[in-house]
Formats: sequence, C-alpha cells, structure tokens
Amino acid sequence: MNDYGRVAVLYGGPSSEREVSLKSGAAVLRALVSRGVDAHGIDVQPDIASRLLAGGFRRVFLALHGRLGEDGAIQGFLEVLGLPYTGSGVTASAVAMDKALSKAVWVAGGVPTPEYALIRTEEDMAAAATRLGYPLIIKPVAEGSSIGITKVRDPKDLPGAYRLAADYGHVLAERCVVGAEYTCAILGGRALPVIRLETPQEFYDYEAKYVLNTTQYHCPAGLAPDEEREAQLLSLRAFEALGAQGWGRVDLMRDAKGRFYVLELNTAPGMTDHSLVPMAARAAGLSFEDLVLAILDQAGGAR
Repeated sequence: MNDYGRVAVLYGGPSSEREVSLKSGAAVLRALVSRGVDAHGIDVQPDIASRLLAGGFRRVFLALHGRLGEDGAIQGFLEVLGLPYTGSGVTASAVAMDKALSKAVWVAGGVPTPEYALIRTEEDMAAAATRLGYPLIIKPVAEGSSIGITKVRDPKDLPGAYRLAADYGHVLAERCVVGAEYTCAILGGRALPVIRLETPQEFYDYEAKYVLNTTQYHCPAGLAPDEEREAQLLSLRAFEALGAQGWGRVDLMRDAKGRFYVLELNTAPGMTDHSLVPMAARAAGLSFEDLVLAILDQAGGAR
C-alpha cells in the first residue's frame, strides 16, 4: 500500500450542501481508516489553516460540496499551503461550478448542452421563456445537489422559480430536455458504467437524491453498447473540455430522438449511501474502499 502519510479529509464547511458533505466525509474517512490510512476528518471552519498546518498532513481528500469546496476556493488555499489534494484544480473547479461559464465552454467546443440564458431580472426571465419554451428549468448558476432548481411548465410559476433560484445568487434558465436522465462517473481518465435515474419527482432533485427511497438507479442503464459508449465518450469530452482532473461526474439528458446533452459537471460528487459515483464504481468492480484509495492516489499539487 502507498505511504500516504497523514491525510486530512475535509468536509462540512459553510455551504448549503453542508449536511451532504458531512455524510460524504464520514464515509470517506471510514473507508480510508479501514484500509490502514492515517486519515483524520476536519470540519472546515475559519480555523482550517491553523489546523492543517499543525496537523502535519501530507495530502488532502476533499469531501466538500458546493461553494468553497467545489468552486476553486479551497483548491487555491491548499496550493498556497503546498498540500496535494484530490480532484480538479482551481480553474477547472471554478468553471465547472459556474453553470453558465461551463456551458459557454461546452458550446464553444461543440459539446451538446441545452440552450440557456443568464437571467438578471424577472423581465429577462420572461424573454428567456419565450425563446426557450416550456417546460423550462430555472436554477442557480453556482449551486449543486439540485438546490434552488425548479421545473416550470406554466408562465405563472416563473416569478416564484426566479426568486427561489435568486436566493442563491445569479440565475440560469435552461431549455428542458424531455427524456431519460443519466449520469456518468469519471475516474482517472476512464468513464465508468452509465447510470439511468428514474424518479417520480419532476426531476432528479434534492429530495430524490438524498431523502426519498422511491428513486430507482439502473446500472446497467439499459442502453445498447454503442449508446453506452456514446454517453461515456461525451462525458469524457465534457470533463476534459473544462480541464477537470482525477475524478468527477457528468450529468446528461437524452431526448426522444436519442440525442445526449450534457447538463453539468460535478468535480467533487457526493460519496454518501445514496451517491452515484460509488454505485458506478461497484458496477466496474471497485468497492467503496477501492474507489476512495483510487481517488486519493491521484491527489496532486498545483494544477
């Protein structure tokens, strides 16, 4: 086994995804300790610098989600401290967290993604709805775990959807692709088996992800081999287009004509008992412990 030295597992923090991050971090910590790694969990608070410096850590496993954890902030901080960390670097993390910016990069690179508009006012919202049509997805630009997202079918619901998303910052309107939802995990430059998501909710929202037990996960996803490969290659293209590294998860939709569209890239996906990357890893023959060690193996310095 590699000599990882003392490993800090960073989780919690102040983001809206704190509770999910605490669960992810606890699972990662258990897995590392079970494999003999000298791992220590740290809930990220204002004293994080002193705790990391005093702890004699040699590398960091990032189990933070949302702002601070996935937007390049903690990545830049760790580079200043000279501590290697898991996942993508500063720039890729920041771009992936910003849904408008990541979509702009994908459009420029020819990666199919649903049409969208950046919304600054309720008037912008009405204009975007006219152009994009219904149903319409309204979401915060820089949140994860489907927080603040609404699927709008009726114009009268637009103001409420806008206000909900605006509570979290800038707002994005996105043409809703009607069809099946998929996700594809990336690990060390390899696309893992695709998962198809099925939920009685309007879409795969926060409750479907973390609360309800009615969500069904299909892996194998029910795709023909060439369709599965198409989804995997598209996910790798989307991952690489943003300069992401190590591991992540690409969310996709497939329309009635069989065309795949990339929705977003998660550079520090959930690692809870409901999470998708561990599920895909199991389908590829990797235990949760194997997955966590594979992610830690790729921890790097400045990127």
